[in-house]
Amino acid sequence: MRETDFIGGFAKGLKVIEAFGETKPRLTITDVSKETGLDRATARRCLLTLAELGYAAYDGKFFELTPRILRLGHAYLSATPLPLVVQPYLDQLSETVGQSASVSVLDGTEIVYVARAAQKRVMSISLMPGSRLPAYCASMGRVLLAALPEAEARAIVEASDRKANTPFTKTDPEALMAEFCEVRRQGYALIDQELEIGLRSIAVPLENARGRVVAALNIGAPAAHAAAEEMVARYLPEMRAVQAALRSLLA
Repeated sequence: MRETDFIGGFAKGLKVIEAFGETKPRLTITDVSKETGLDRATARRCLLTLAELGYAAYDGKFFELTPRILRLGHAYLSATPLPLVVQPYLDQLSETVGQSASVSVLDGTEIVYVARAAQKRVMSISLMPGSRLPAYCASMGRVLLAALPEAEARAIVEASDRKANTPFTKTDPEALMAEFCEVRRQGYALIDQELEIGLRSIAVPLENARGRVVAALNIGAPAAHAAAEEMVARYLPEMRAVQAALRSLLA
């Protein structure tokens, strides 16, 4: 892309939108400036523009996003057939195994949920289409990173904010790269309480008919429901069946 093709103002506006989140639903101009690295005047103009267009509400001190912002995410979900294709399979899988099942795609250093069938809440945060998790410590993230060329996966790992969510979280880049090799070898990723204490999950890649990995499928279960060594025997066969059934349907 040529430098003249880049619209800096548009990029700053998107950065401001991304400053909001589950733990940061209401922000002041100063908050947004700190979150984005933008100067206060730029942050103010972006926020007021969002408010003028109906994407944010402003009470004189705090800004918060409005439901209108969902139009941006809906544009992606409605433009790609992936959620529509996988949802019936997720629903059936979740019903069969009695646990929550999800599909996600990779976006930078994070995974983004595009479809989910929830049996029960297994994490302290609520997950739904559009939710994001760090890729390095999520089972679907490791499957998706393992599918990348090694140099690309390493760059994403090194760019990630690799915090230890629990005493079990792997954060060392070399340990993670070795983990990706193991995921490629065995064809699945198993996370044992690295994202959150009390949660285990197993994920497999979803390939299209040409063999390209386009998404990841996982099952998450409370640690009390299945020991780590039981996850593979209990859930992997059903996941493999969904993986095979979707291969010819995914673009």
